[in-house]
Amino acid sequence: MNVDVRIAASAPPSAISRLAVADCDLHLGPASASELYLYLPERWRAHLETYGASHRTGMQTGLPSYPKAQPKAARRDAWPPNGRPPGTDIDFTRSQHLDANNIVFGLINPPTPSNSFMNPGLGHAMARAMNEYQREMLVAPEPRLRASVVVNYEDAPGAVAEIERCAGDPAFGHVLLLSRTGAPLGNARYFPIFEAAVRANLPVAVHAFGFGGNPNTSSGWGSYYIEDMVGHAQSCQAQLTSLVIEGVFERLPALRFVMIEGGFGWVPSLTWRLDKVWKTLRSETPHLKRLPSEYIREQVWFTTQPMEEPANPARLRDTIEWVGWDRLLFATDYPHWDFDDPAYALPFRTSEAEREGFFRRNAMTLYGVS
Repeated sequence: MNVDVRIAASAPPSAISRLAVADCDLHLGPASASELYLYLPERWRAHLETYGASHRTGMQTGLPSYPKAQPKAARRDAWPPNGRPPGTDIDFTRSQHLDANNIVFGLINPPTPSNSFMNPGLGHAMARAMNEYQREMLVAPEPRLRASVVVNYEDAPGAVAEIERCAGDPAFGHVLLLSRTGAPLGNARYFPIFEAAVRANLPVAVHAFGFGGNPNTSSGWGSYYIEDMVGHAQSCQAQLTSLVIEGVFERLPALRFVMIEGGFGWVPSLTWRLDKVWKTLRSETPHLKRLPSEYIREQVWFTTQPMEEPANPARLRDTIEWVGWDRLLFATDYPHWDFDDPAYALPFRTSEAEREGFFRRNAMTLYGVS
């Protein structure tokens, strides 16, 4: 894929993508946590230098905690000539990806961990610093971009305060959580965050990864990186099930929810199973007024990367049609190694309306961008 990407990046935008593209998963941010010091109070800079950061998962040393063959999980050609890590040089990102692929709208989901600290005060300070960094260093020089409202979601009152601080600022596109949390997201402890997002008219996005202090599979720690990668779809299924069954969508019908980088091929089978089991056990959850699949179909969107790739492309089309062409948001995962090039993302024929919605209109509508 790297070779194909390098060739495409040197071509004019019209040769790569005839459509304007909205990219809903860009991993841009600082080169290291120390670059956030400019936005951190002295009290927390001193804390980090003296005591470091205590995380919820003991083996945590990066994102993810498993070592990878490719540094920074990046494409080999995504390293800027100035030696900075991929995704940290806005000028290089602009020329290699935004301009080359005709990206007219991009959502930043910063990769540097800033919401997994045991110390809640430090977690909130790091989240606020990351938000200020995104606003000043990424969105201000590149108006096509929108930042995530990063929050320390394991401490809901502080997360709510940060959402309210950022509410109304057009620099921000959604509230960002990660998929491996301390408890399933339907738990009442997280509900104030969703309420605050609705008040702020911001979608809530859950991105794969995260450190909740629990193993990365329901049966314990996996031995291989591939198990960690596959496990992201499993954690997203668990979170979506929790949100539906606990009644978050029933209580907040205005909540818009985006699931990022967890795939979507599992959505039909999960909803079929949920509907069937709920019909039998509905007396346990009288707060649910509709089938689980109806909440998912009306209030949840899914990004396309990583897109499942069955041997028969017709199976992918069947899956997309069941999920709904209007529920999918195109994403590249730039600058990571499993980047999806918009020129090759759909391996079958599509109508103009399908392409327009898939690559641009769905995201622009959801995020209120003209």
